[in-house]
Amino acid sequence: MTLTQVLLAEAEATYAVADRLFGRLSDDELAWKPSEGKNWMTVGQLLRHCATEACGKAAQGFVTGDWGLPEGVTMEDLVQLPPAATLPNVGSVAEARRLLAEDKALALRAIAGAGERDLLERRATAPWGGPEATLFEHLLHMIAHLNQHKGQVFYYLKLMGRDVGTPDLWGA
Repeated sequence: MTLTQVLLAEAEATYAVADRLFGRLSDDELAWKPSEGKNWMTVGQLLRHCATEACGKAAQGFVTGDWGLPEGVTMEDLVQLPPAATLPNVGSVAEARRLLAEDKALALRAIAGAGERDLLERRATAPWGGPEATLFEHLLHMIAHLNQHKGQVFYYLKLMGRDVGTPDLWGA
């Protein structure tokens, strides 16, 4: 198995489970957030983050250098995380699932186009900081980022009283 195959398989599995978890939600739950603690994203904000920021755009950025930033926005603008209340929201679960599918396609294209040699030999530091790492490690970390937020969706469902268990989290 090649490194590309490892990344593609991990991305496919993570996106598939995320999509199934998204499908367990309804539009009238998009404003829900945990009642304890502070600075929580709403369900709609969390779905939007998973579907547009967690993996695909960053994978494209690492592979091609195109970070997909809106005009006038720099990477430095994104280093400071804004309060959760200011994060964008999705308008519907259907929109979130469509955006997730688009992000998946972007991530898979980036991974497939990276090349085995670059995955092993190309090293960089993420624009937001951290240690230098190989392209393979950066792409794996982006999949892990989506995986982490997929777990957050899972726990939101549990906190909402949904009957979800370990098989739902791992796609078993």
